[in-house]
Amino acid sequence: MKTKLLLLTVFIATLMTSCYTEVIVEDEFIDEPIYNTSQVLQSYDLWYVDINATRGNGEVPFLQRAFTISFNRGTLYANNNIVGIGKTGNGFGIDVGYYDTVRGAVEIDHDIDGQWFLDVFAINGNTIELYDARSDTSYYLKGYQTGNFDYDMLFYDNINYFLQEYHAWEKTYTSLEGALNEFDNENFLQFNPTFFRSSVDPVGTPLVNLRWNFEGDYSVYDIEADETLKTLTLAYRSSSNDYFELYVINESTIELYHPSSKTVYEFRGKGYQEYLKAGKGTVEKKRKKASNPIMKVKRSRDI
Repeated sequence: MKTKLLLLTVFIATLMTSCYTEVIVEDEFIDEPIYNTSQVLQSYDLWYVDINATRGNGEVPFLQRAFTISFNRGTLYANNNIVGIGKTGNGFGIDVGYYDTVRGAVEIDHDIDGQWFLDVFAINGNTIELYDARSDTSYYLKGYQTGNFDYDMLFYDNINYFLQEYHAWEKTYTSLEGALNEFDNENFLQFNPTFFRSSVDPVGTPLVNLRWNFEGDYSVYDIEADETLKTLTLAYRSSSNDYFELYVINESTIELYHPSSKTVYEFRGKGYQEYLKAGKGTVEKKRKKASNPIMKVKRSRDI
């Protein structure tokens, strides 16, 4: 049986009323304030879904695919894409359904995934747990206001999904510095959940006309003691590997630095794939518990 104290002191201070009721939890008496669940859910603009903290073997589909959700006067919003986050829906994302609250729980009517009844627990001052009793699964959400949300953290913590949000990445810049190498000829990259493809078609080629010349496996690595650096390896099935330092310039541009040749490349995303309330991407986009392997290297790009 799942038993928890529904609110911690930080929420109690602002949200409790003058009435109290005594409840028995595992044969112990606990003074529990009557509080307004709706106010708790609306106390932050954005709730970041920490997918790696999820407990249980079940799934709440709309939480599984969302980076953030927002509760706003009965309407549920979600940011299912990294691209556009902070701007779409004034930062809240897209309208994905409706909700109503009862004491200690929220009833959600999602446009695609239907009705869900989730218990609401406070973990600390800016973290809540949404618990689905049907699947015995808990999601942990951290609250932010739109003005202090760490967008850099979101991009770097979820960079694998970011790379997949465009149909292709088109090379827009190659530095004059750097030795000639085979990657100079590759003008398009495409990242899928389990493999990548590249093309030597000329820059400006329409996406529908691209021919994929190379294919292979790719890996993104976290760097020990450097949270804003990722590295990328492209393991071609027909040749040797390429190794890059990976930097996010903005929501549509990445930089790849090739240490072996000392060449800098920039790629711009083409063919943005929006994950709406239904349609393409809603199945394969679902986030999974994952952690990038850690690489013990030092940044070699001077920025």
